Formats: sequence, structure tokens, C-alpha cells
Amino acid sequence: MQIRQWQKHLRTVGPPVSILLFLLILWEGGVRLTGVEKWLLPAPSDILRTLAADMPLVLRHTGPTLKEAALGFAAGIAAGWLLAMVMELSPWLKRALYPLLVGTQTVPIIAVAPLFILWFGYDLLPKVLIVALVTFFPVVVSTADGLRSADPDMVRLLRSMGANSWQIFRMVRFPHALPAFFSGMKIAATYSVLGAVIAEWLGANVGLGVFLVRAQHSFAADRVFVAILAITFWTWLLFFLIRLLERMAVPWKQSRDKEPSK
Repeated sequence: MQIRQWQKHLRTVGPPVSILLFLLILWEGGVRLTGVEKWLLPAPSDILRTLAADMPLVLRHTGPTLKEAALGFAAGIAAGWLLAMVMELSPWLKRALYPLLVGTQTVPIIAVAPLFILWFGYDLLPKVLIVALVTFFPVVVSTADGLRSADPDMVRLLRSMGANSWQIFRMVRFPHALPAFFSGMKIAATYSVLGAVIAEWLGANVGLGVFLVRAQHSFAADRVFVAILAITFWTWLLFFLIRLLERMAVPWKQSRDKEPSK
């Protein structure tokens, strides 16, 4: 059994890791052969050396960014879930709010963020609001779709047995919407750290966004790649934590996904 599990993990992880290693080797060799200046395009080995040397500085900038991302992510999830439930329980509100929600996504976050800084200052609050804004939409849309796509036969059965709207929601719509909710969370997770970095560009003294801007202005391309690595790492970690939580909260989805296709 253990051997089969290792083989399954190898089939899953092997192809992307192989491609990544190939690209890194190609990158390293290309930089060494062409003699590109380090300030223009550093080799992967140079980036790793800079990461090791600047690790204390990177960690000092990482803490505030993760705090902003985590608080904003939690706020966006809570607001998205609450609004999705409200829209499901009130069709009129859904018809009124859904087009407005779609319209909010046409406004670039980089254009709205300065207003938050102007209204709320340079403290933690505007950065949390920016992250919540970018993570809110995928959660509310996916959750609303999950609630709406509940099995109509189950809904009719419970209604015939005298169940009220709240009981139907709790026993049918809520469990059915969980897979869609976690799908929205995974999409939102990829935006959360990036949203915090964008917020830091507009006004902050510390954070990965500040580290990235300072490295760019200093023409330190190796530090720019270090910042990118840090942002990518924490985004992937948050994504996989949500995926792990999904496995625990929605075990029936995992069992269904493992069933062989006919």
C-alpha cells in the first residue's frame, strides 16, 4: 500500500518537478554561456545565494505581508460566504446585487487602493480591506453557484416532509455548496498575498511589496527574484493548506474523485 501511495505521489509531482528542473538548468546554462550581467538577469544559483544571505531581511518583511494577507483573506471569505447565503435566501437581492458584484471586478484594484490609503491612512486597515476586496469575489460567486445547484429532488423531498427553508439550507444546500466554496477559496488564496503586496506598494515601510520595490529601484534583479520566490512560496503554501482543509471538510468529494471513470 505504501509503495502504491509513493508511486501515485511520484506520478503527480514528477512531471512538474522535472519540467521545473529542466527550465532551471536551461536558465543557468544560458546565463553562464551568454555572460548576461547579474543586474539584468541573474542565474538561479545567484538568486539562491542572495536568498540565503538575505534570509533574515526577507523574513522581517514577510511577517507584515502574511498578517495583511491572512486578515484580509479571512475577511473576504466571511463576507463572501455571508453574502452568498443572503442572495440564496432572497432571490430579489440576488437579482439586485449580482450585476453590481460583477461590475466591481471591472475596476482595477490598483486604481481603488489609493482611495483606501487616502480614507484610512497607512496603517493595517486599508491593506486588509484591499486583500478582502480581491479575495471576496471568487468566494461569493462560487458559493452562490454551489448553493443554487443543490439537488432539486432532495429539496422537493424535504419540502414534502415539512422542512422549512433553514432546514433545507442546513441539510442540503450547505453540504452541496462546500466543494464550490473551497474552489473559490483556492482561487482567492492565489490573490491574497499578491493583494497585500500591491497594497504595500502604495504606502508601507515594511513588507514584501516594499522589499520588491526597493530591489527594483536599486537594480538588484537577484533580490527581485528573491521577493518573487517568497511571494510564490507563501501563495502555494496557503493554497495547499486550503486543499488539506478541503480534504477534511469534504471527504465525500475526495472519494468521488478517486472513483475510476467509466
